[in-house]
Amino acid sequence: MLLAYHQNLDPLNNVWLSTFFAGLPVLVLFWLLVPMRWLAPKAGLGGAITALVIAMVIYGMPAPMALASFVHGVLFGMLPVGWTIFNAMLLYNITVETGQFAVMRRSVAELSPDARIQAVLIGFSFGAFLEGAAGGGTPVAICGAIMVGLGFDPFLAAVLCLIANTSPVAYGGLGTPIIVLNGVTDLPGHVLSVMAGHQLPLLSCIIPLWMVRCMCGWKETWEVMPAILVAGGSFAVFQYTFATFHLWTGAEMWPMTDIGGGIFSLVVTAIFLKYWKPRRAWHYDQNGRRQPSEQGVRTTDADAHHAETAAVLSAVDCPNPSSVNAPLTARQVALAWTPFAIMSVLLMLTGIVRQMESKGPVRIVGRWQTNYLIPIPGLDQAVHRDAKLHLVRAEESAAYVLGALAPTPTPLPMVATGPTVLLGERLAPKPERAVFNFAWLTAPGTAVFFAAIVSMLLLRMNAAQIARVVRKTCFQMKIPIPTIALMLGLSYVTRYAGMDATLGVAFANTGILYPFFAAILGWLGVFLTGTDAGSNALFGSLQKITANEIYTNHPEAFRYLTREQTQVLICTANSTGGVMGKMIDAQSICVATAATHQIGREADIFKAVIWHSIILAAVVGLMTLAQAYVWPFTLLVPSVAP
Repeated sequence: MLLAYHQNLDPLNNVWLSTFFAGLPVLVLFWLLVPMRWLAPKAGLGGAITALVIAMVIYGMPAPMALASFVHGVLFGMLPVGWTIFNAMLLYNITVETGQFAVMRRSVAELSPDARIQAVLIGFSFGAFLEGAAGGGTPVAICGAIMVGLGFDPFLAAVLCLIANTSPVAYGGLGTPIIVLNGVTDLPGHVLSVMAGHQLPLLSCIIPLWMVRCMCGWKETWEVMPAILVAGGSFAVFQYTFATFHLWTGAEMWPMTDIGGGIFSLVVTAIFLKYWKPRRAWHYDQNGRRQPSEQGVRTTDADAHHAETAAVLSAVDCPNPSSVNAPLTARQVALAWTPFAIMSVLLMLTGIVRQMESKGPVRIVGRWQTNYLIPIPGLDQAVHRDAKLHLVRAEESAAYVLGALAPTPTPLPMVATGPTVLLGERLAPKPERAVFNFAWLTAPGTAVFFAAIVSMLLLRMNAAQIARVVRKTCFQMKIPIPTIALMLGLSYVTRYAGMDATLGVAFANTGILYPFFAAILGWLGVFLTGTDAGSNALFGSLQKITANEIYTNHPEAFRYLTREQTQVLICTANSTGGVMGKMIDAQSICVATAATHQIGREADIFKAVIWHSIILAAVVGLMTLAQAYVWPFTLLVPSVAP
């Protein structure tokens, strides 16, 4: 017989103590990551163990259920999340190994000799493409190394790449952050994508301008304003279009948003630059460049790993140095970008199949299905949310009581129950589902894997090259995948135990200002975990519960939105606000300093970007406030289909 667990938001009968213990896993995670400077997987494991102990000892959750919830989160972290980012990095490494990435890099760097335009093209447009294709620190490492090679001051190159790697992050790694947010909130991924698509394009227009202004004065910035508008505007248009593409066509293309947007921005800007040039080309004075000092710097295992990762990511020189100065042909450029074109086509096809899966199982050869829904033993339908979290409507209040009169799993005969009790059984609160979606074919990572296989054949890779690429990818992913898996394990424990609900009720005390703080909480989550996906795993469920609480407590303030729309807005703000924390997280800064040979200046770079990060996160918070309360901005919040 399945043992039931009923959540209690105040297990210690003291709100302050219960809230403290509910937040203790996050505090432990912060302590291990920041003061102790542990590697993210070790810190994540420490936070997960803390969550398990509190769930069992403080909240009274049965040990088998607590462990099952942890395993459920880890499984989701491995598939689809880990599988997707592993294969995305694999495909990128294939282009590096075969020399195609060097061609791609040259094709971008040669578009303009002006340093201001190069910063936008490489740091923002090309960086967005790399964020969508691989993620994991790749944009900062690669773009930083390229810009230093073009003559940029190393310190400034690191700062510019950190600022640039923000607005595309929510769709990084083929939409991994939104996939994670969908997994922890049960809100449809395509709806979350629409909401992100109604916020991020504005930031995508701001970021290129922000970058150039950091390089020079307003006069020099205005000189290249047309190029800034074309590069940022074209990416923003594509970002909006692909984020909402399924609304018109039914095909879910949002995982391709960054990849397609980066390429589109590069192509449109390249065409524009054929007909427009700035009045004068602007370059850096190479004299007097400061060299980094590594004396007196305390290093840790985390620093060493980030430096090694940056060295691997930025080692993308062309295998044939004699060909570096040879002019590129259209055929060379087309071949270099072909692996990602193949990936785009396959992702589009799997997106169509995923739409079909929403209507029921899709069978292929024989009895094989494209995905399998596997209930988690001992957890599925065994956890009951606290009564305070139930969405009560006046006409249903009596039905909840009547629902308890029919506890048997099978419907009772009509003559024994009558229509009233059947109504109560249908409307009564249901236990939480815990079902693992084994989407072996339609996970984005599978399409990328097949694209990698086709690319290996197309580029005629030999066994030694394939072995090197696989080893390199495994090394690069030995930190990100375990980190995300453990963060999701931690998140699922707090979700099923009810700790996130305790924190959500506490955060609801901020009242109608919470939409602003929702973005700031996401910003804090990225600073802690190093990834937008990690922040969504950590705080996504909490955001949904808090959204429900503030909607219940202030219905007059949300007169333009439904409860479900409020949840979509607040949860998405965790991701869109979180992207601004990407420029200050330890992993990004360490990778940036290593890639630009600035090891030892992490604190200087942090000081240089912290205020940019805070101001831009506040912009997202204000945008979320407007979309929560102010018409017509509220019209940008999508509805959740019943």
